[in-house]
Amino acid sequence: MKVKVTLVKSPIGYSEAQRKVLQSLGLGKMNSSKVHENNPCIQGMIRKCAHLVAVENLAE
Repeated sequence: MKVKVTLVKSPIGYSEAQRKVLQSLGLGKMNSSKVHENNPCIQGMIRKCAHLVAVENLAE
């Protein structure tokens, strides 16, 4: 299963660690999206910055 992660809130004012997590997810600008495999590593990254992103499950 895959998940689509979209940056919906700006990381300005949040910690450098959260900005690095967003960068490693491939999210740079507002409303940018990336599709990732749903695995524990990606789930941990999403949990770290859940207040900044929107997540959709993709049925494939």
